[in-house]
Amino acid sequence: MDSTGSTNAGSSSRSQNIRIGIGGWTFEPWRDNFYPAGLAHSKELQYASRQLTSIEVNGTYYSTFKPPTFAKWRDETPEGFLFSLKANRFATHRRVLAQAGESITRFVESGISELKHKLGPIVWQFMPTKVFEPRDFEAFLALLPQQVDGLRLRHALDVRHPSFATPEFVALARQYGCVPVYTDSEKFPAIADAEADFAYLRLMRSQADVPTGYTHEAIAQWADGVRTWTGGERPRDVFVYFINGAKERAPAGAMELLRQLGLRA
Repeated sequence: MDSTGSTNAGSSSRSQNIRIGIGGWTFEPWRDNFYPAGLAHSKELQYASRQLTSIEVNGTYYSTFKPPTFAKWRDETPEGFLFSLKANRFATHRRVLAQAGESITRFVESGISELKHKLGPIVWQFMPTKVFEPRDFEAFLALLPQQVDGLRLRHALDVRHPSFATPEFVALARQYGCVPVYTDSEKFPAIADAEADFAYLRLMRSQADVPTGYTHEAIAQWADGVRTWTGGERPRDVFVYFINGAKERAPAGAMELLRQLGLRA
């Protein structure tokens, strides 16, 4: 659907490949500049999911949720909306990744399949101090399941140490059907795989003095990249999250990117 509300095959198809959003939906400053005044906190997910097309859930990184919670999130959000889930840190914050099997299984089987068709990628976030050790990292990738309860799983690897910025890591991720997270940050490496089945971007340079976090011109450049990725002979999915920096600006940045792409939540 384009910005005028008209529908055509090209724009409709492209919109199905693009998910733009923020990290979480509970953040007090958003109650001043994103959520309507007086909106009940219990209605924030319902509201956010109708302004954006995806949310990356951070809570699953720190805590274990039960199936009814995932089912509730599913039912509160509109058709076409997707959740990306951060895997629990017990799976990734360890010296020997090859020993993460039990933690991986516990997370995957915790009830995430209750999201059903609204389940987007799973993000495996590693410590900034975790160095790339090819054999151990491959052992970890071999533990990642390809499905749960009949749902296909997609895995994004949020690595944060500069030692991962190597073709060997990219090739290894591709071998196991995983995608490196592309991080726009001063702190972490930006790693991309042009041949990946989907793209996962975390934009972390939002500025407090810019109403949309990123300038109009910067967002236009990201929009061009999204169009390139989702167009051509091999259209692929792309997930973009305004995730950090001046977090109070994240919703406005995400909505501006949607606007520049001619898409609506």
